[in-house]
Amino acid sequence: MLRSVEATIEVDGKVHIRESIHLSHACRAIVTIIDELDIPETAILSEVALGEDWNRPEEEEAWSHLQQVR
Repeated sequence: MLRSVEATIEVDGKVHIRESIHLSHACRAIVTIIDELDIPETAILSEVALGEDWNRPEEEEAWSHLQQVR
């Protein structure tokens, strides 16, 4: 099961999870560092879904008239 939690990482690498987590066993984790403080959370969460939609061939064709010819 994938689960995301918010945390802060100090400059020395110490991770502080902002909520209490209870696990039945040790787990692996992936840490994503968000370096810009003013990115809306919804933009971060929707990036993958929008990327899949925007990169469809139909989208490329629909917007091709805006691309500069080189």
